[in-house]
Amino acid sequence: MLAIVGSAAVVGLQALPVRVEVDVRSGGQSGVMTLVGLPDAAVRESSERVRSAIRNSGLAFPGNRRVTVNLSPADIRKEGPAYDLPIAVGLLAASRQIPLPALEGAMFMGELSLDGSLRHVRGILPMADMARHSQATALYVPAGDAAEAALIPDVTVYPVDSLEALVAHLQGFAPIPPLPAQTDFAAAPPPPAVDFAEIKGQEHAKRALEIAAAGGHNLLMIGPPGAGKTLMARAIPGILPSLTLEEALEVTRIYSVADMLPADTPLVNQRPFRAPHHTISHAGLVGGGRWPRPGEISLAHRGVLFLDELPEFDRRVLEVLRQPLEDKIVTISRAQGTLTFPSNFVLLAAMNPCPCGYYGDPERACTCSLGMIQRYRKRISGPLLDRIDLHIEVPRVHYDKLSDATQGEPSAVIRARVEAARRRQQARLAATPFTCNADMGPAEIRQFCPLDSEAQNLMRSAMRQMHLSARGYHRVLKVSRTIADLEGAADIQMPHLAEALQYRTRVLEI
Repeated sequence: MLAIVGSAAVVGLQALPVRVEVDVRSGGQSGVMTLVGLPDAAVRESSERVRSAIRNSGLAFPGNRRVTVNLSPADIRKEGPAYDLPIAVGLLAASRQIPLPALEGAMFMGELSLDGSLRHVRGILPMADMARHSQATALYVPAGDAAEAALIPDVTVYPVDSLEALVAHLQGFAPIPPLPAQTDFAAAPPPPAVDFAEIKGQEHAKRALEIAAAGGHNLLMIGPPGAGKTLMARAIPGILPSLTLEEALEVTRIYSVADMLPADTPLVNQRPFRAPHHTISHAGLVGGGRWPRPGEISLAHRGVLFLDELPEFDRRVLEVLRQPLEDKIVTISRAQGTLTFPSNFVLLAAMNPCPCGYYGDPERACTCSLGMIQRYRKRISGPLLDRIDLHIEVPRVHYDKLSDATQGEPSAVIRARVEAARRRQQARLAATPFTCNADMGPAEIRQFCPLDSEAQNLMRSAMRQMHLSARGYHRVLKVSRTIADLEGAADIQMPHLAEALQYRTRVLEI
């Protein structure tokens, strides 16, 4: 007898429908389950898990018959243990222990333990989204993943604890109540890990961080050890604007596929802050593997990627950031195909001015030779620096400021200004696919960043003296637009452009 069960395969960040076809027939070598349809090792091992789970759930495994399981379409690689549940349901339906009509319009996914209980699987959110577009009437998932699946509207989600409970539900003996759709997405921002009020001095750097947060601009901080670069980087999540629902679902999809969602957090409602170590590999940063998974730049999507000790990163690893910084996506090609992951993040980088860290410090002499300093700084290429909007120096903080009991502006006040600036940008860019100034292209810059004659003269002089590239010219205009938004100005004025130009000064030049 043949039974067909609906399931899904995750490819990149998308899920594709999979038909699990189970055929149970007499004859041939009995008790053997044959799996076809391009399964990986984890899927092939499911035969033993399914066999034990069925028997330990008090059900009958068709041991005296030949079992063939086909995962269709056969040209899509099937990986992971999520096919345990649909294979078990198909076996039980083909052996007449589950009524076939109960499978119509339903989709199943989940890993089975040997005792028949269901365990968590990755990628539930894209699977649920695919189920909605496939017009599935029911989605059966492990109970621990049900809240994640319920984020997708118009899908009836059933949280399943065990195979035994699922069979009783499908037989009509003990119905499983569906999980209500998750509609309350509001979340108050958590207290910042580091409040800006606790950062002494560094007003210039804090102003640059506010501009970076308001417009989504990339920023590089250069200063001696102990000046507070890492502390300020850790404070920036406290001033970032809240995620919209659409953005939160984008981020949650990435973390679901990467299997990095906390068990009690079905929806990522805070902007990510990723800070990989400088020993990270190429694949760890941009994503990769035989079957590519998201890397750090995709895990930082809609948030911040903080690279501390920037020159210590392998230069080849840093160079792969150039395309994602420009296009906001990363494309990974393999012989089996090409996958694209989103990577719209704010790059926040920090470094010392030289190997010893004290070049230019007024109180401590630098011990590096000129050649050492030049080699150290050349680890960061000009094209990568050109993609960083704000370059700032973070000097040593003196005793008077450190011992001053007066606190600065708290993160909540700065965050309010940042969110007001973002609202102005969203209203201005409503007819475009962009959400902040840093995303604007040449057409939007021409439309929304006009300069008066006085500002044009300043820009012309800056282009000549600072040797700005076309990309640098556009990035100065975008930063100017953000500074104007922070002040609530309708147009870019001379002070806005002048401040933006000072952040473009190459602090790496000797």
